[in-house]
Amino acid sequence: MMQSKGELRRTKLLERIKETGKASIGDLMEATDSSIATVRRDLEMLEKSNKIIRTIGGAIYDEGRGRNAELAFAEKRDVSREGKERIAAAAASLVEEGDIICLTGGTTTFLIARALKNHQNITVVTNAVNIANELFDAEGVQVVVSGGVMRHKSYELIGPLAESVIEKLNITKMFLGVDGVSQEHGFTTHNELEARIAQLFIGRSSKVYAVYDQAKLQKTALFTIIPYDKVTGVITDLDDESGDSY
Repeated sequence: MMQSKGELRRTKLLERIKETGKASIGDLMEATDSSIATVRRDLEMLEKSNKIIRTIGGAIYDEGRGRNAELAFAEKRDVSREGKERIAAAAASLVEEGDIICLTGGTTTFLIARALKNHQNITVVTNAVNIANELFDAEGVQVVVSGGVMRHKSYELIGPLAESVIEKLNITKMFLGVDGVSQEHGFTTHNELEARIAQLFIGRSSKVYAVYDQAKLQKTALFTIIPYDKVTGVITDLDDESGDSY
């Protein structure tokens, strides 16, 4: 079957990225004689097909993601569900009236949002649209959404608009969802743009708690968000710990 013009262009984009393992948006615009908007749309489609990882300035070739692949929210939702619910309950117990809470995207932070629905006089700041939607009918919770462009795998909003909003916020407690945890590489995530948003949230937060289940331990995703020893504490479901560490 003959490829469409768009398919041919994306094939050329992918070949260019494979040549050196990465490419900037400018390189890809030149290689395909395309506008920046077209290149960004093509990169989004290639990322959805698990062929590349998008970065702030372009893309990295991802030759087979294997066991450390980024899964979509729906694929991760029921993994380690009982442990995640324990984590969510522990996190919610730290929240006090008047707190301004930050929740990044993720299945564990989504359950934290659910555990906060009956809290009173708190504000939840998030860049994840599914978390904001979960809290829409929580009368005692004010919800602030960062704005930005949504990543379909995580429902997280990213980009300059999100960054400009976050820079104006003041947060008391942040709960950070991660894709991997190790002493060497710290708390990591699959997407550079999401890592950037998380880092900005961290910079505006008085306390930062990393939340993760056992499946994330000793796994390393591509981008480090924050070193292991730089968070206020961790909340996890490890069998040999109490489930939290402050």
